[in-house]
Amino acid sequence: MTANAAPGESGESTESKREYQRLSDLILEAMHLALDQKDVAIAELLSRAMEMSLTRNAGGRNFIERRDLSKDVEVAIEKLGELRRAVTGKSGI
Repeated sequence: MTANAAPGESGESTESKREYQRLSDLILEAMHLALDQKDVAIAELLSRAMEMSLTRNAGGRNFIERRDLSKDVEVAIEKLGELRRAVTGKSGI
């Protein structure tokens, strides 16, 4: 794609360049960046967005989640908790 071409104008599909398969993958990457920058407010918003993206279209009233969170998601959630405690002195989740 040239500097002046809009996405998709170079004949390449914008989807073919994506490394991520799910919205939650992109949100997780952004959450890691926010955590690295110690931005609690953004990391919390992204944590909520990730939760929403992982649970959308998930069953009805009697739905039981059968998927485990990936290790990367667990690490991000733990880092967010540590950052919250460091910044506010609170452990709220």
